[in-house]
Amino acid sequence: MPELIYLDHNATTPLDVHVFESMRPYFLQHYGNAASRHHELGRTAAAAVDAARESVAVVIHADPREIYWTSGATESNNIALRGIAASPAYSNRRHIVTVRTEHPSVLDPCRYLEEQGFEVTYLSVDQSGRLDLSQIDACIREDTLVVSVMHANNEIGVLHPIGDIGRICRERGTLFHTDAVQSFGKESIDVEAACIDLLSFSGHKIYGPKGVGGLFVRRRGPRVRCEPLMHGGGHERGLRSGTLNVPGIVGLGAAASRCLEEDPALERERLGAMRDRLEQGLVAGAGALVNGADAPRLAGTLNISFPGIDAEELIARLPGLAVSTASACTSASRQPSYVLGALGFDDDRVRGSLRLSVGRFTTERAVDTALRLLLAAV
Repeated sequence: MPELIYLDHNATTPLDVHVFESMRPYFLQHYGNAASRHHELGRTAAAAVDAARESVAVVIHADPREIYWTSGATESNNIALRGIAASPAYSNRRHIVTVRTEHPSVLDPCRYLEEQGFEVTYLSVDQSGRLDLSQIDACIREDTLVVSVMHANNEIGVLHPIGDIGRICRERGTLFHTDAVQSFGKESIDVEAACIDLLSFSGHKIYGPKGVGGLFVRRRGPRVRCEPLMHGGGHERGLRSGTLNVPGIVGLGAAASRCLEEDPALERERLGAMRDRLEQGLVAGAGALVNGADAPRLAGTLNISFPGIDAEELIARLPGLAVSTASACTSASRQPSYVLGALGFDDDRVRGSLRLSVGRFTTERAVDTALRLLLAAV
């Protein structure tokens, strides 16, 4: 059986073997509870958790005390939005600003908060997926609690200028949250320079384990007040109760460190070259249309449409190729891409769209083979 070519890194990444080896001892030898600091096994686990916190903080230029562990980005986004909404410190702020192309783990909490009496403004994007920053400035009000804008879109890879957005929010006195799941460890992020108050990230997008993620919560300038969603034990300084997933946290820390071991700019250049190779071949050979082409994009992400072709049928003809039609979190419901719909595309273009995402272990040979298979299937 031929080896599967994996081009679905935006859905999840393979676990890096070095990350796996860093985790192994915490399954077998160092199995203590990180909250049990009265004995050696617990202290060893706690020290590993603290080291991972430092490794993650370095990636975004944060204070390790500002990093809180979660089960992943969905939980992080929920704690960020619902947690500040529940805080008495912001009781007079009942307005939220977000974007129509956000991940469901941001949009769904926003809809929940609407049911609780909050008002949410959903910003539009242009046909390339870009935001008009004047929209943000214009819609911030005295009662605006938070602006939540993802750094990199999970379907089309478009990068929003989080530094510019953060500075607008800081000047207007509102909090800024960004879902940085797709960009964490790949794009340069400085929470201080970008005036970010809350930032969500996840392990399995950076060659770490599934089921573990984190949330950056600013401690000062301003200090962000966030209420817990779960109660029972007071772990993570009271924000997220529950026994810590020590092997997962160790793996996330190791994965974060691995992202910085080699020059991230060189890796972006390598991934961008492979993405462009796919893009140019599919445009020239199949008349494909690139979604988000005129905006800054993640280096490894290509969202492309084939006019007159159903993408689901196309994938069925590609058993040796792992690609997707939309976000993994929306594919489960088999809904057409609301992200592409928000760009104003018609049903034919949306139905004919594929997302191809390359990663650390993708080779040029694999890209060339994938291109040949795609063109034949089209």
